[in-house]
Amino acid sequence: MITTEIREILNYAQESHEAAKVMIESGFIGFSAAQPYYTMFYLAEALLLSKRMKFSSHSAVIAAYGKEFSKTGLLDPKFHRCLIQAEDRSEERHYGRGRNMTDEDALESFQWAEEFMRAVKE
Repeated sequence: MITTEIREILNYAQESHEAAKVMIESGFIGFSAAQPYYTMFYLAEALLLSKRMKFSSHSAVIAAYGKEFSKTGLLDPKFHRCLIQAEDRSEERHYGRGRNMTDEDALESFQWAEEFMRAVKE
């Protein structure tokens, strides 16, 4: 059952993904690099909430998602790896000012978020 809270979080994920798409289409590919992480984070948070699991930190959400959905095979384990790498890229973009980020990295993260969203919807 999808609760109101889960639906709101899924809406955040959709809006986050759309925001990244707008940034990419507007030529702000580097700045879009942080957004796919939030898309994926919201999706992981919604999935955990569907199991009545709620956490107060990003690291706890990521760890619990890995335990509950990747290790059990409920979803492809690649999404856990992508979530971790997207978080690293987000932090690099915000705090490292993107010195090690490429447009290809940002576009790849966007693609991961899109694939994860499709998998969650299925």
